[in-house]
Amino acid sequence: MPADLGDLLRLKKDQVGPAAEMLARAFDQDPKMDYFAPDDGTRGTIARHHFEFLLRYGLIYGEVYATSPRLEGVAVWLPAKKVEITLWRAFRAGLFRFRKGVGKEAMERIISFSEYVDGLHRRHMPGPHHYLFFIGVDPTFQGKGHASRLIRPMLDRLDREGLPCHLVTQNEQNVALYEHYGFRVIEHTVVPGTEVGNWAMVWEGGKNPGSATQ
Repeated sequence: MPADLGDLLRLKKDQVGPAAEMLARAFDQDPKMDYFAPDDGTRGTIARHHFEFLLRYGLIYGEVYATSPRLEGVAVWLPAKKVEITLWRAFRAGLFRFRKGVGKEAMERIISFSEYVDGLHRRHMPGPHHYLFFIGVDPTFQGKGHASRLIRPMLDRLDREGLPCHLVTQNEQNVALYEHYGFRVIEHTVVPGTEVGNWAMVWEGGKNPGSATQ
């Protein structure tokens, strides 16, 4: 199992609930969440169940790091072969509880959205790599360097291992943030059936002038 990254903490199962609450706040204005839950009155509940499921998935199939026990920020990283959430993997991560928590309509939106993103991932990144599944920082603590603490140690490790990193974001404001760490946009699309933009990005380590090791 990979070693912990510096002073970051590996998230524990009993922290999933509080971490999901924080992520629901962090993604409250995210275009993707606005599409999943257009009703302001239900968005918080749907987002919490959504992130609980994704965090459980990350604990099983990848690495989940937090900045501290206060959970100022959380990041989930997945190896290439575990990025696609198959039915069996979803079942292990709590599919039935997830579906009950978000409801039928939101679940259908989430599934169709995920299938599109998975298709892009397979096309763009067929070889070995790592995937930044998602990162979120509590709005109270944004702008204080917590995103950097979560991103740079992993990119340094991937640089040593010679692996590229892939991510997607649906928030145009995040593109410049990721470019700051050396990611570059490889495709910008609009998710079919929605008005949500999708930016696919890749980081290539020492090949990129913005490498975290420089």
